Amino acid sequence: MVTTYAVAGMSCGHCKATLTEVIGELDGVSGVDVDLGGGHVTVTTAGEPDDAAIAEVVDEAGYTLTGRA
Repeated sequence: MVTTYAVAGMSCGHCKATLTEVIGELDGVSGVDVDLGGGHVTVTTAGEPDDAAIAEVVDEAGYTLTGRA
């Protein structure tokens, strides 16, 4: 399943690398694509994504998941 989230606070390559790493480590996540310009993160999972877990790691990394885009 492919799900896109709106994420605030991303502005650089380091942001992209950090979010790709922390979201990619979650169970069931097989792909992460960060669009800095659009402020979106697209997550590919085998089934329904765990929105709460994704929001938690995004928050812990210093960004804000504002919802599904």
